[in-house]
Amino acid sequence: MSLNLNDKKAVVAEVSAKVATAQTIVVAEYRGIQVGHLTQLRAQARAQGVYMRVLKNTLARRAVEGTAFASLANEMTGPLIYAISDDAVAAAKVVNDFAKGNDKLVVKAGNYAGKSLDKAGVVALASIPSREVLLAQLLGMMQAPVSGFARGLAALAAKKEAEAA
Repeated sequence: MSLNLNDKKAVVAEVSAKVATAQTIVVAEYRGIQVGHLTQLRAQARAQGVYMRVLKNTLARRAVEGTAFASLANEMTGPLIYAISDDAVAAAKVVNDFAKGNDKLVVKAGNYAGKSLDKAGVVALASIPSREVLLAQLLGMMQAPVSGFARGLAALAAKKEAEAA
């Protein structure tokens, strides 16, 4: 079903609003995927906070025009699904994880913080742990010296108690 001019303007405005706050956009070709599988992909994206949509390429080009993602316009050909996320790795993770289990979804390109990514770049971005995991790892590293010191003091106290007894 074709869209009238007002509908097209609304779609471009909606996608432009998402792109304005986004850190990452991943583009994948979905040719030959069954509707049920696309529904699963969308559900996974929603759970991760990723905006995912099938768009007309001309509308998507207009939405990214004049933004840091403008270089992605060259890759916008064919039947594409667009994953847009505020989290740096969420869109790449969702698309890449789904593509591992479904060979008909082909990662085509991406853009992170204004830098164009090819398929290998999107896969590399998807392999980075999420923000929460990185923060947990950082906190663990910061606590390690303090907890080691506390264990050492406890062992010293236990040794002195054993010598005194």
